[in-house]
Amino acid sequence: MKYIFTAIAFIILVVVAGCNKKDDAKAQPQKVATAAKSAKPEKTEFKMYEMSQMAALMEQMYVDNQRLKERIISGDTIGTFPKHILNIHTSVMTDEDDNDAFFREQAAKFIKAQQLIYADPANAKQHYNDAVSSCVQCHEGKCEGPIPRIKKLYIK
Repeated sequence: MKYIFTAIAFIILVVVAGCNKKDDAKAQPQKVATAAKSAKPEKTEFKMYEMSQMAALMEQMYVDNQRLKERIISGDTIGTFPKHILNIHTSVMTDEDDNDAFFREQAAKFIKAQQLIYADPANAKQHYNDAVSSCVQCHEGKCEGPIPRIKKLYIK
């Protein structure tokens, strides 16, 4: 009986020792891999977003139209047509393929609607909403993302 107990204890000792060696063998490659990774730290280059000329122009036109909306609602003088709107034809786009016949046609409609606001201030509200509608129509065909923001420009 004494020998059986000793044999069982010996078998358990061998199994436990064998398992620890296998775990150590598995752990060492991970340590090596970790060391290799830490030798080459990953560098992620931070790249600042830069707006295209067209995106910057559209942001400016949005601000201009917010101010114009306030002036129309309050009954203030409309002012003069902002000439930088004419840059819509020459501003560099994020994707140059978007500067196609559809865009040029919509841009012309937008400019005409904007000019009418200043040429006919008695009907400024209608011309202004027409200009906003031309923005929405163009964005429905090109870039739908800003449509909810553009619709906030409407004068109700």
